[in-house]
Amino acid sequence: MAVTKTEVVSVRVPPDVKAALVTAADQERRSLASMVEFMVLDYCKTHGIDLTPPPSAKKSRPRKST
Repeated sequence: MAVTKTEVVSVRVPPDVKAALVTAADQERRSLASMVEFMVLDYCKTHGIDLTPPPSAKKSRPRKST
């Protein structure tokens, strides 16, 4: 079953970091968003960070359309 993506993350990075991200995404044939997601998940896996949300984690409500 596909995961519905509902969260938005916006970050500012120096131009050289963005260029590196674009290069990595191009080499992996991924979008920038997909590359960032892959990198974060890979980092968590490599560093033993548990990705299981706690049982009491609130689910975010969908945004209202304008």
